[in-house]
Formats: sequence, C-alpha cells, structure tokens
Amino acid sequence: MTRLLSASDLALEADEYIVGCVQELPKTQAIRIVIHLPASEVARHPASDVGRAITHYFRYRARTESNELRELFRNGRTALLIGLAILSGCLLLAWQVSLNLGERPISRIVEESSIIFGWVAIWRPAEIFLYGWLPHVRRRALFRRLADAVVTLRSDQTTGAVAAA
Repeated sequence: MTRLLSASDLALEADEYIVGCVQELPKTQAIRIVIHLPASEVARHPASDVGRAITHYFRYRARTESNELRELFRNGRTALLIGLAILSGCLLLAWQVSLNLGERPISRIVEESSIIFGWVAIWRPAEIFLYGWLPHVRRRALFRRLADAVVTLRSDQTTGAVAAA
C-alpha cells in the first residue's frame, strides 16, 4: 500500500538531506541552499520569505541543541555528585574491610569489588564531561552555519528538488 507524504514528512526529509549534504562540506566553506520549485510555486513564495523561514528553522535547531547541551551538563553534574559519593563510600568500605578482616581471600574480593563498583559509578559523568558534549557542540555549529546560509529559489519545470551546495 502506498502512503502519501505529508508536509511534515517532506520537511523532515528536506532537513535530513540539507544537513547530510552540509556535513560533507569543509567547515570553512560558505553554504548556499538552492531550492528548485515549479514556476508557479516560485511566484507564490518570495525568496526572502523562504530564506527567513530556513534561517529561523536552523536557529531554532541551534537553540534546541544548546538546551540539550545544558541539560547534558546538568545531568552530568548530578551524576558526578552521586558517583563521587558512591566512590567515596566504596573506598571507605574497602579500607574498613582491609583493616577489620585482614589478608583473607574474602576480604580481598570485597575490597576489589567495592573499588570496581565505585569506579563504575563515576563512569557516566566521566563519559559526559570527556566525550558526550562534543557531538552537541558540533551539531549546534552546523545549525548555526545553516542559519547563515544564503537561500535561493529557482524555477524548475520538471521537479521540486532541494540541493545544498
């Protein structure tokens, strides 16, 4: 069964296409978006309106990415506090076990297990603060570049294709 595409489907496809094309470009290259529309559509939609709409859309996407980055750092700070508390408790437990149980195999198992558990507890905040933020910063920069793109409408008698250059 064939499903007709709605306007939101087309917008999503256009977004993915434009973002995908621009990701392949060098970061220093200026972006120009050329939208090919039937002549009747070009007459109905001034290029300045379409350009403003695309600029506003990608500015919105950049703000959304900034909000997600703030949320990630907020979650990271919370996870770090929890992780450090757990790590501290685990290290104290390991120290107490070694003092009270001596050099027995069970004490060694409890010590090592608690130390491993403590380090696992700070794994997530370490991941966030070392690596997790970078994709958000890159996407935000990409959306800002797209918001600054020059948008041109072209009359096309055969197709309504979108191209990013």
